[in-house]
Amino acid sequence: MNLIARKYKTKLVCLNMVGIMLLTCIQCISVFAQQSALIKYVQPFSGTSASTTMASQHIEDKTERLANTIPAVAPPFSMTQWTPQTQLTETKCLAPYYYNNKKIYGFRATHWISGSCTQDYGSFTIMPISGKLKTNTTDYAEDYNHENEVSTPSYYKLNLNRYKLQVELTATLRCGVTRITALKIDSVYVLISPNSDKEKGYIHIDEAKGEISGYNPVHRIYQGWGETAGFSGYFFIRIKKAIKISGVYSDGNIANNHTISNKKNIGAYAGFKLEKGEQVIIYSGTSFTSIDAAKQNLESEIQNETFDSVLSKTNAAWEKSLSQIKITDPNEKKKRIFYTALYHAQQHPRLFNDVNGTYPQYAGNYQTQKLSKGNYYDDFSMWDIYRAQLPLVELLRPDLANSFANSLVLKGKQGGWLPIFPCWNSYTAAMIGDHATAFLASAYNKGIRDYDVKEAYRLMRQNAFEMPDSVDYLNGKGRRGINSYLKYGYIPMEDSIPNAFHKKEQVSRTLEYAYDDYALATIAKDLGKTKDYEKLSKRSLHYKNVFDTKVGMVRGRYENGNWYNPFYPNHREPYITEGTPRQYTFYVPHDMPGLMKLMGGSKVLENELDSLFGKKEYWHGNEPGHQIPFLYNFTASPWKTQLQVNRILNEEYDEGAGGLSGNDDAGQMSAWYVFAAIGFYPVDPVSGNYQLTSPAFQQTQISFSNGNKLNIKAVKNTKNAIYIKRISLNGKSYNVNHVSHKDLIKGGEIIFYLTDKPKISL
Repeated sequence: MNLIARKYKTKLVCLNMVGIMLLTCIQCISVFAQQSALIKYVQPFSGTSASTTMASQHIEDKTERLANTIPAVAPPFSMTQWTPQTQLTETKCLAPYYYNNKKIYGFRATHWISGSCTQDYGSFTIMPISGKLKTNTTDYAEDYNHENEVSTPSYYKLNLNRYKLQVELTATLRCGVTRITALKIDSVYVLISPNSDKEKGYIHIDEAKGEISGYNPVHRIYQGWGETAGFSGYFFIRIKKAIKISGVYSDGNIANNHTISNKKNIGAYAGFKLEKGEQVIIYSGTSFTSIDAAKQNLESEIQNETFDSVLSKTNAAWEKSLSQIKITDPNEKKKRIFYTALYHAQQHPRLFNDVNGTYPQYAGNYQTQKLSKGNYYDDFSMWDIYRAQLPLVELLRPDLANSFANSLVLKGKQGGWLPIFPCWNSYTAAMIGDHATAFLASAYNKGIRDYDVKEAYRLMRQNAFEMPDSVDYLNGKGRRGINSYLKYGYIPMEDSIPNAFHKKEQVSRTLEYAYDDYALATIAKDLGKTKDYEKLSKRSLHYKNVFDTKVGMVRGRYENGNWYNPFYPNHREPYITEGTPRQYTFYVPHDMPGLMKLMGGSKVLENELDSLFGKKEYWHGNEPGHQIPFLYNFTASPWKTQLQVNRILNEEYDEGAGGLSGNDDAGQMSAWYVFAAIGFYPVDPVSGNYQLTSPAFQQTQISFSNGNKLNIKAVKNTKNAIYIKRISLNGKSYNVNHVSHKDLIKGGEIIFYLTDKPKISL
């Protein structure tokens, strides 16, 4: 039913026009007045369209040209992000928003893993329209343009021209506020749609109370694809405006009741009659445990706060987070790229518990658990983020890293096995390696230990030494190919790893398990587990078993010891993960002296690195290569690290919607930029050491949670100086190519004296 808007006299219309213009002006002034010194640098659209970076011209995998980020509105590491929706469905590898899409379908409360190729889950969408009621997406979708968009980490605004509506979003950790302003007198409808692709879900509208509630069941992918994940995305909505008319619908057909479930494209609508300038405020609570919990989250985090009040708090949260690293430099473009990267590096892992500590049991069947302290997190894109994104959290927010570590231990206790790649609160066995172990060891060695360390060690050891039974293994538990690895000291070509999303990739798995064994060995040593330490230390050298000294690279190998033929060093091979034998050869971050010896010495390593970069075979989108530019620090030519890192910073990253050259992978690509730009990178996060390079900025100040501050200065002899001539640490000469985590967090001052000519050792 359409609501008939009244006609007004010309004079009153003019007065209303003045009023709405004044209101809109005041709101815009309010929003931009709250933008702080650093949040204004963030470009949330970065990575939402195909890459336009210099590097995108020679990306190996053209599917990687989409970074798959979204313009997310929410505080750092929140439960739910809010984004404009230009893409329907929760289909794998389709983000909710792409910059170049022409239609908008609403504003989504999303659980999309930023920069990923997974799937959204448990989401719902709010879409306001005016005029005649329409519930079919093809009918109500709005053409839009970017001139009407404003986007920051805490705020999004869009004018819907056809409907003459202005929509604004802001959010808290678990909740969102949507403000809809009518730009003309009209009937206005708000459509609420659970976004289930499985024709599941539920929604109910209570017109008298102005409340809408529902849920969208979550399903697994990878292991157990299509099965229930044992929880749903729940929502509770309170509308601050009397509803005049309401109902539910399915696949464009309106139903004469106020509840609907388990049908295609279900939703509910609420209708209003608005004067020009009138507003509808929609408060939305979210949860992974129940509708009641979503309501409790809303009442706790927002209550009846105004839109502007919530916005102010979220602005402050982002400013506090971004200002942990303060950049001083005249290059405004580089600051925009840097703070956008820092924003992207703080999207995940995802907060999963309600305000009262309740969260869905890991790999459970709609069972819940409750924390006594701290928070529970999920969506660990572990193969990607253990390298730099999680170490960045360890550096800046050790308290948060501790919650991450505790969350992983809780998952292991509840599910029976430490997960490999825990997303949507389920076992997945996606990607390769056992890098929850690498992260736990990295955190432990940095003194982050406020959780059950003994249980953590038991779970890590179980992964390293035991094979799950067939049911658990098929469900995604344990290391893929562990029996072969233990028997041969490598995973032979005969073991095709059939029960995994990534099959085969035997050499890459061997290399990464060797690193994880090294990681666990460091904890075993500290805990006095001498026998485990000795076994794991030997196993950490298993990378040597897949290194063919005749070709000087890693290579597929059979059970009898013979090498896989033919050998193509620069081709994508079935025994390598997302790369080539040449690229993966450099993945021995824990034993560079051993790798150099296998290669034939430091000079050979340098020559091989020169060859990789000279042939343009370095692939920044392949995470196991992220440490490669810093490996020149282990040779006589560390200046080449400075050269290559500077080049990558300039070629792989840019501003604008195409500013990322590949999948951001839950912030790993962005975290690489943050580290590299400030002058150091965790080649081996477990060691607690960072390899040094020349900083990209004149001055950087890092504020640590212990109260200490570190000032990093770059003193250049010319404008284009990028090579390190000498370094001083707290006034004393510093003559090594790395710095420890322990020394960094003491604070002080590091000065890099840079020159435009490299310091070449003969």
